[in-house]
Amino acid sequence: MSLIYKICEADIWRDAETAGKFCGAGIDLVDGYIHFSTAAQASDTARLHFKHTENLVLVAVDTATLEIKWEASRGGDLFPHLYGDLPMSAVIAVEPM
Repeated sequence: MSLIYKICEADIWRDAETAGKFCGAGIDLVDGYIHFSTAAQASDTARLHFKHTENLVLVAVDTATLEIKWEASRGGDLFPHLYGDLPMSAVIAVEPM
C-alpha cells in the first residue's frame, strides 16, 4: 500500500464525507486538481500553506485505485496530484492535526 496525505479543514472534510467524495478545496479548485503530499512533505506543506488555519485534519489516502500524477513543485520535488474527485473508498484514516 502506498499512502499520500491531504491536509484539509475539518468542516470541508465532513462535507466531503457526507457527499461520498472530496472534490477539492481552496487551491485545489483553482488549480483543477487535488494537491497531496508524501509523508516526508506533509509537515512542510502544513507549515507553508496552513500556518494560520485551525481545525485541520490529515487524511491518509491509499493510491492503489487512483490515477495519481507526480509533478514537480516546491523545490523541484515531485508531489502527488489527483485530477478528479477523491472517493471515500480510498481514504484509510482521518486524524485531527
